[in-house]
Amino acid sequence: MLYNWWLENTFAYPWVFALLLILPLLIYWKIKNGDKQSASFKVSTTLYLKPILNWRITYRGIPFVLRCLALTALIIAIARPQERFNEEQISGEGIDIVLCFDISGSMTEQDFKPNRLEAAKEIATDFVHRRTGDRIGVVIFSSQSFTLCPITVDHQTVLSQINSIQNGYLTEDGTAIGSGLATSVDRLKDSPSKTKIIVLLTDGVDFGGIIPPDIAEQLAKEYNIKVYCIGIGTNSEIAITDSVSKTSQKRKLSFNENLLQHISSQTGGQYFNATDKQALKNSYETINKLEKSKIVSTSYAHFTESFLPFVFFALVCVIIEFVLTYTLFDRFP
Repeated sequence: MLYNWWLENTFAYPWVFALLLILPLLIYWKIKNGDKQSASFKVSTTLYLKPILNWRITYRGIPFVLRCLALTALIIAIARPQERFNEEQISGEGIDIVLCFDISGSMTEQDFKPNRLEAAKEIATDFVHRRTGDRIGVVIFSSQSFTLCPITVDHQTVLSQINSIQNGYLTEDGTAIGSGLATSVDRLKDSPSKTKIIVLLTDGVDFGGIIPPDIAEQLAKEYNIKVYCIGIGTNSEIAITDSVSKTSQKRKLSFNENLLQHISSQTGGQYFNATDKQALKNSYETINKLEKSKIVSTSYAHFTESFLPFVFFALVCVIIEFVLTYTLFDRFP
């Protein structure tokens, strides 16, 4: 608890802590001169004298400890501990973005580690972190489409929804690219933002769905929405290892990039072919550079003084020390 307080607070005059060097000097002085302050008298022998121990002798150092605690608290108070609150004001014009994920069965292929979908989620998460001030939504699709998260500036909610995406979230399998794209357009069509984009990530093998891709493409053009398509995967054969039998076999992975290229070119976007995880990351980084938000972020720092508890603690220690010194630990010449 004390450690957390120390991390969350700052000090207006940190150089004051140099005064803490007084404490070792006081302790040294106390040890060296403690016996000289005791009353004494001369005797011829101590052979028949027994050591006298009582609670006053045992606890006689308490007033000195209280004095050291009071001095420490007072030095901390003079250093002016302050609790800092950061406030960020964002102004300007952001971009409305919909991240459209293919979650069909083909997205579980393992030409990416651990598979296509998990790799896509990881890179998309990093992309969201970079889009400060933008409104972002999430759409998923297989044979049907679903709005997982409407466009919002609450990026924590967006990240939480991206993390929750799993294959099989939508019961029927398939790859309805047209339906996914149309749902994404519907999320953006009424947006007042001047710049609206869709990042469509799929393996590009379209079948099923109510809305054909060409119709969804025309809707995007009508509402001035740019579509950046990322084709994830390859057309080559790769070795697939069965998790149960541990056997490996080569399989041809289908991939139709012509469709994605056409959608991107017709809507003013750009097509990317992500053949591995690094290429996927580069695709998102390129989109991040192409679509710049006109955002101005101004940070303000507010400070709340928190030295009063230390002043109060020092005062209590001084009072207790005074009372103990002149009552319980009072000494007679």
